[in-house]
Amino acid sequence: MTDQIARIRIDLEHLEPRIWRRVEVGLSTNLRALHEIIQAVMPWESYHLYEFAIGDRVYGEPDPEDALWDRKVYQAKGLRLSALIERGVTEFHYTYDFGDNWQHRIVIEAVEPADPDIDYPVFVGGERTAPPEDVGGPTGFMDFVEAMASRRHPQHKDMVRWYGRPFHPTEFGEPEIVDRVRGIAARRKTAYASFQLSKATRLN
Repeated sequence: MTDQIARIRIDLEHLEPRIWRRVEVGLSTNLRALHEIIQAVMPWESYHLYEFAIGDRVYGEPDPEDALWDRKVYQAKGLRLSALIERGVTEFHYTYDFGDNWQHRIVIEAVEPADPDIDYPVFVGGERTAPPEDVGGPTGFMDFVEAMASRRHPQHKDMVRWYGRPFHPTEFGEPEIVDRVRGIAARRKTAYASFQLSKATRLN
């Protein structure tokens, strides 16, 4: 289904120790689909808006109100990784949730032949648990981690109640992430098969 894949590293910025993920995706992947993959591997729930910044252009979901802010937003689904690679772009930025302002550095580490026996995208690896939704940005997350780490912290009980369970900063839920990415791959495989069938039907 795909001839080449890109190995991509996703780093969540402004936090130490660094939270990162690595995935392999087909070059036909557009930026909207990459957004979906990033949401799956952190993991988050796509509750908020997002954008990719590449050079002097911003890609996301255009809104009529963008003009009021004197900004132009291009369709994320209109740009594929293959086009970026052809232009020599190997690094760009992704922001999720303009309130919490989670900024990510996206690096295309390599372009390699695809394995015909693998359905892409594939989760390759990562480290540390991503922040929960609506925690309050990097500063709020650091306060959250501190409160969750100590039963004596004055906000510990409130944070546990809000989060709903204990927080493990290093156990980032890899089995769940693998399943989420496999689900994306399965849906894309089904969609591609339907497209090919429809195309063959039209030609006949």
